[in-house]
Amino acid sequence: MTISLRYAARSDVGLVRQSNQDSGYAGPHLCILCDGMGGPAGGDIASAIAISHLAPLEGDSHKADELLDLLRSAVDDAHTDLMARSAENPDLAGLGTTCIAVMRSGNKLAMVHVGDSRAYLLRDGELTQVTTDHTFVEYLIETGRLTPEQARRHPQRSVLLRVLGDGEGEVLLDESIREAVPGDRWLLCSDGLSGPVTAATIEEILTSVNDPGDAAERLIDLALKAGGPDNVTAVIFDVVDDDGPAQRDVQIVGSAAKNAVNPEPSTPSSPSSADSASSPESVHSPAHTSPAAKAAALLNPPTTEDENKDNSPADTSMHPAKPRRLVLRSLMWGGIIVLLTVLAAFLGWRWTQTQYYVATDGNDVVIYQGIPQKLGPIELSHVTKRYKSPRVDELDPQMSQRLSDTVAQPSLEAAEAYVETTVKSHLASQDAVPPANPSVLPSASTPSVRSSPSSSPSSTPTP
Repeated sequence: MTISLRYAARSDVGLVRQSNQDSGYAGPHLCILCDGMGGPAGGDIASAIAISHLAPLEGDSHKADELLDLLRSAVDDAHTDLMARSAENPDLAGLGTTCIAVMRSGNKLAMVHVGDSRAYLLRDGELTQVTTDHTFVEYLIETGRLTPEQARRHPQRSVLLRVLGDGEGEVLLDESIREAVPGDRWLLCSDGLSGPVTAATIEEILTSVNDPGDAAERLIDLALKAGGPDNVTAVIFDVVDDDGPAQRDVQIVGSAAKNAVNPEPSTPSSPSSADSASSPESVHSPAHTSPAAKAAALLNPPTTEDENKDNSPADTSMHPAKPRRLVLRSLMWGGIIVLLTVLAAFLGWRWTQTQYYVATDGNDVVIYQGIPQKLGPIELSHVTKRYKSPRVDELDPQMSQRLSDTVAQPSLEAAEAYVETTVKSHLASQDAVPPANPSVLPSASTPSVRSSPSSSPSSTPTP
């Protein structure tokens, strides 16, 4: 049985962006999707650089056990290239890109992934998301702090924790080897598609539309009808076992990617068949401001005789950077530190609520839960029990002073016992100090207090 791929790549700039920073590649043995970001030159350059390093892997001479090593090496080279360009040219600082690449050898598929672009697998009519987004909200989902539905509308849903070009060091890739099962349909897409279009709708289109190109165009149309807030790119490939002629053409979307893989003079041209849903600027923009021209300048520096022409005011204009989410690893560590700090503060507050102390509040004897301290404007204790008997002015000076200084107790039961036994044993004796004015006598309520069941036997009765 001969296995082959039937594939298509489509892209659109969307309804909000002014440039298409996505790049896609589809070939007989290799399918790639990259979503670029960052830098005043635009993410189209970053995604094109990644495609240019991976595209040479296209071919049928690779063995299955070599696939992951080849993909990993090409991605590492792209990462190093992006870092070097950012370091050498301040205008390119912050370049980065997501990347999904799937490579076939025989009936084996190898996949590497970094970022929030996604891979879906439709098998036997059931859609499965194969990749996990490397985003802050996905971390919140995994830790139970957000639901997937809440994550779709979260204001930080585009904050990436991993991406090519993000800091020095080794790239952390998700890697896998899978069977190429005839009948399977795969979708690689940027977040401009997976964001506005639900998984249920994606499953419906992939199931009902037979041709990969038609299915990709339908999905892009749905993303545009949902507002098209971002660039939209879809690469679809089917695993087939027919013995007919295999598809051999290569489809590349994203103007900068096409120029990087197949450098050509930067002149306006009509879109190829692979660009039937490509971004409008590939048709209408002047050559000197198009992403293709900028990619050509970066990937193929101009000769000396062309420098005067290329340095004209029009040539130095650059579109705004895509307002997205290149986040350094320091942000991730900063978030972890904040979370640990909040956790420590919460645990500290929980401990304070296991403490009790007896004190006074006005003329009342009260039991507080917590500790007698403040954290800024926050009180770390609150009244949990208040006594109307005995009153503070009924206690001897020693006990009044002790309660004024607070008396710590290990539990509420211990605090209650302290009031009932110790505090009430320190009621002031009315015979100790005769009143200076005979008309000032104990109130009518005093005897009832002294003879209450809670009073200590040692209490002195009122004369």
